[in-house]
Amino acid sequence: MIKTSAAFNAALQITQQAVTLLAKWADPQLANKCPRLTDNHIVTKAKQILSWSDKDELKALRLLFDYVKLDKGQDKQHYWQPKAIEDSNPTIPYPQLEEANDFSKLKSEIKTTIKDINDEDWQNLSLLTLILEKFGSFLSFGEPDIALVDIAKTTAAVAAALATNPESKNLTLIAGDLSGIQKFIYTISSDGALKSLRARSFYLELVTEEVVQQLLEALELPRTNVIYAGGGNLYILAPAIESVKSIVEGITQQFNEWLLGKFQGKIFLALDCLDFPITDITTAKFAEYWSELTSNKLAAQKSRKFAENISKFLQESESHEPCKVCHRDDVEPEKLKQLNKNEPDSVLACETCCRMFELGGHLLRVEVIVRSQSENFEDKFDTLAFELPATDKRDAKNVYYHLFRRWKQIVPDNDTALLVNDWNIEHYKFSQFKKSFPLLLGNYAKESSEEKGFIIRANEMAKKAKGINRIGYLRMDVDNLGRIFAEGLGDNKTLPRIAGLSRQMSYFFKVCLNSLAEFRQENFINSNKLIADILQKKAEVLTANRRDDLLFIYAGGDDLFVSGAWNEVVEFAFDVYQSFRAYTGNNPDITLSGGISINDIKFPLYKAADESGDAEEKAKGNGKDSLGLFGQVFKWDEWLGIKDIKIFDTEIQKYLHSETRPKLLGILPFVERLEQQNIGVNYSRNFVRNLLITAEIQEKALEKFEDNKKSEEALGTRYYLHLPKIAYTLARLPKNVLDDSDFRTSLKSPYNAPYFRAIATWIELLNRQ
Repeated sequence: MIKTSAAFNAALQITQQAVTLLAKWADPQLANKCPRLTDNHIVTKAKQILSWSDKDELKALRLLFDYVKLDKGQDKQHYWQPKAIEDSNPTIPYPQLEEANDFSKLKSEIKTTIKDINDEDWQNLSLLTLILEKFGSFLSFGEPDIALVDIAKTTAAVAAALATNPESKNLTLIAGDLSGIQKFIYTISSDGALKSLRARSFYLELVTEEVVQQLLEALELPRTNVIYAGGGNLYILAPAIESVKSIVEGITQQFNEWLLGKFQGKIFLALDCLDFPITDITTAKFAEYWSELTSNKLAAQKSRKFAENISKFLQESESHEPCKVCHRDDVEPEKLKQLNKNEPDSVLACETCCRMFELGGHLLRVEVIVRSQSENFEDKFDTLAFELPATDKRDAKNVYYHLFRRWKQIVPDNDTALLVNDWNIEHYKFSQFKKSFPLLLGNYAKESSEEKGFIIRANEMAKKAKGINRIGYLRMDVDNLGRIFAEGLGDNKTLPRIAGLSRQMSYFFKVCLNSLAEFRQENFINSNKLIADILQKKAEVLTANRRDDLLFIYAGGDDLFVSGAWNEVVEFAFDVYQSFRAYTGNNPDITLSGGISINDIKFPLYKAADESGDAEEKAKGNGKDSLGLFGQVFKWDEWLGIKDIKIFDTEIQKYLHSETRPKLLGILPFVERLEQQNIGVNYSRNFVRNLLITAEIQEKALEKFEDNKKSEEALGTRYYLHLPKIAYTLARLPKNVLDDSDFRTSLKSPYNAPYFRAIATWIELLNRQ
């Protein structure tokens, strides 16, 4: 069905022009296939505001991450390689130092696609937007660091907003934040908690999506006006008209009424808007409005959660036996049900937790999610209902999200089709979908061998772990993300660049991570040379094995929570870090910190989440760009054992200046060398025992220097106390290890003294029976 609103038509015309640019760039002969467009005054004004010139040409795209500067800044220039996003499982697009000059493959793919577009397709805004994303994400238009897809979508958003209020000199920015996600996701305890956690994170993605849908419908705006949506956050560009604030308040009130009843106040929607001058959209002032909304207005709402509903909290209510999963105690006993219907002794849980457990088991493969006002359809394998209550500003509304394992579904009363990680042009031509767009999900998981059709279980992953049977939990996020968006781009903090930064960051965590886990060889191991060029050092790995025993619980806009066989989780953390650093051009101001906990399968998952979160916080406290693992915190370069590692402060460098840097430096090189040597279980146990004793002697001796860690005596204890014990340890290793002079001399080096406990723990876990 073709929309006819002024906002939709304005966005459509801009998008048509952008696709036309692609077509003519690929082959001037395609001009006859494109519609003949004449700018109206709204389109002209939007293009003027965004400095869109029809004389500009499509070129190679500079890496926007290069322009981010906080404390250090980037000193190199990188370029994205011009390419189309593959239909599914797209490869990770690492930038390169050389500017591309061969566009033939991309042009050929564009030409093939445009040839098949008919007159009806040219009116399909969803399809045209997908074409822009697929082919225009790695081409610049106008400024060298602004992608065609970002300038086109932001210009379309401005045009759509102006169409409602053509003479306005202002626009409105809407921002939303679902707070309490950590509490909702991580504070559960039950059998099958992995299923429940995965379902909860998926569910919150759809809650965010539904807030976006309600705003777009009420404001009569097209999808192009969504700057970003995901991970509980959303940003929408809207017209500066009086009704916007009232609509935002009404939606906020309705959703919080629903969230309060559904989740007992654990989840809260902060939603607000701010008017700003149109002319500031291409200046650094735009970032100030962005920060004002998120840091002040939304923060103020979150500081007084459910203030309008305070009377409901004060009402006396009966307390019952709590749900054994989420611990809520307001559910009548007869409404508690067995969490797992297939196990007679399964715990009793509330309806929501039972629903999440059931959903989590199904989320192995989802190809399309169809939003509809109708409840029942065939072929769906699950449905999520949003039953929003009536309020004084809005009528009650029921919306259903139907989940399908095949993308091609006939749903007569569909409103929107969310195609999961799908860039197949033909799928967006499907006439049964009124609107469609790709839903990016970090959703990597393998099928259980014990429950066909369901996700892999914790006990299976533990059994497949190397060495000790344990599960690992990894939490990781981008350091200084708020500062990167608020300060990083300096005077270039314009809407197209902020939109581009959001898109590229989200693309890594929601798309690239799936590819990194599923196709490690193609996206990391075989890309070693390319990664090394960017990082200026070889990408480090312990093994080249597949990642068959990982489960993504959550991977969002800038963070992740992953479980799996402990050794795969540890190695995956290093893969993610190195891949992300290469993806962002090795900019020293764009780093990650992470934490890993390793536990028995019976250890409560919410406690494991806390432990990995604590390890991540300690990594943040180590000057960031660090990993907490095995109870130790070091910089990533220390874990990876980078040859030119710069880890010591000035005083320590002076103290060790007379020492030759060892061939092996850091933690991974020793673990890798010992694994290659295959020294045997008994030798390994003795080595580990002596290394741990050495670490304990050092740590105990250092306790007396707590107040003066940089004294000469303290440094001597830290870096030389190990020598006698290490000499003893080395003498008892097999001959083939002793013949390895690099290993022998490096282990004795004072540079490696801080790493003994981490090395020993890693080796012990790998060899524990």
